[in-house]
Amino acid sequence: QVQLVESGGGLVQPGGSLRFSCALSRSIFSFKAMGWYRQAPGKERELVARISNGGSTNYADSVKGRFSISGDNAKNTVYLQMNNLKPEDTAVYYCNAEAYGSARYWGQGTQVTVSS
Repeated sequence: QVQLVESGGGLVQPGGSLRFSCALSRSIFSFKAMGWYRQAPGKERELVARISNGGSTNYADSVKGRFSISGDNAKNTVYLQMNNLKPEDTAVYYCNAEAYGSARYWGQGTQVTVSS
């Protein structure tokens, strides 16, 4: 069983920054890709950022230039650096691991609230 443990959420003012961590129970290299998703109240879950095993990244248009996804293979940890946060970034954020095949694994979800 794969475990993903998230940390780093919280309350931040507009324009502030947060960094999420997602610690995996096995090597990042064992997955096809890692990603961060978010779900705001009344909305569907959406992809925020994704990094492939080869290091390619892609981002939702709404976060390009503000968010950055990265991985530390030695620590089996994926990060999401979020800068210049806006109220519309308020959501529950989920770490996701895509296995080779159809299996996908999710973190427990972490709340981010951007408010003054």
